[in-house]
Amino acid sequence: MTASRIHASRRAWLAAFGWGLALLGGHAGAQASGGQALLDSFAQVHARMAKSGLGRPMVLESAETPNGLKGDVYAVVDHRLDDLRGALEKPEQWCELLTLHINNRRCRVGQAAGGGATLTLSVVRRYDKPVEEAFELPFSYRVASSTPDFLAVDMRTAEGPFGTSNYRVLLEAVRLDGERTFLHFGYGYEHNMMVKLATQAYLATFGAHKVGFTVTGRDENGQPVHITGLRGLVERNAMRYFLTLDAYLVGLDAPPAERRERRQRLWFASTERYPRQLKEVDLATYLAQKRADRERDGGR
Repeated sequence: MTASRIHASRRAWLAAFGWGLALLGGHAGAQASGGQALLDSFAQVHARMAKSGLGRPMVLESAETPNGLKGDVYAVVDHRLDDLRGALEKPEQWCELLTLHINNRRCRVGQAAGGGATLTLSVVRRYDKPVEEAFELPFSYRVASSTPDFLAVDMRTAEGPFGTSNYRVLLEAVRLDGERTFLHFGYGYEHNMMVKLATQAYLATFGAHKVGFTVTGRDENGQPVHITGLRGLVERNAMRYFLTLDAYLVGLDAPPAERRERRQRLWFASTERYPRQLKEVDLATYLAQKRADRERDGGR
């Protein structure tokens, strides 16, 4: 392969990969803040949620940091905190949740040398690439806090592809009332200047049509203009990952034998609500890929 093709492949992997791994990661400076701090955040974003253009009580934020990107999703979900805790306290549950994402092809749970759980996610740069071409992200997994009114789960890995590093995930959940929970899903990663420039080059050419969710203005016809570039990229995958979480929780209502496909259909239907940002394949293609992944791994 020529040098130019290698660089082109790298750019495509870093961007078309969707930074699926990047957006898995947690808020670059986030730490489990406790239930009261999360309730304070709810008070701050509540009014914005009521006016959200995302079709649900949800706020999506993104930002560039000196060394990378970060994103935060705040949302109210119609699930009891006890149900959410039971569904998200084990790494095996997160494996099933995260592999709803179209680019996540395999997930394995293990044990760290010093104790504690690990979660290794295999991610491909495009949904149609074989799992043999996937990059593996070995996350450490930790339930940072679990009380009757608050849950915090933390995942992180120092390793990343092509000059990226320090991927972090933080999920926080606090009880609002008997039927609703307020969530914060934080993510982030670091990259070097070469990665940043390569990704910007991709987004300015092959990815020029891709947009995020933040509205930056209106065009001459009064239609919304959405954010592009690195923050647009972050926002697309922020939404994809939030929708995996939501589909996983909604799927709890299905009989156990039907939950896997029920969640897959829910995730796909949710992405179809935002076709400009998230449309990639048809339902049959998505379900066939997920079925093949399950058969390859022995039906797990």
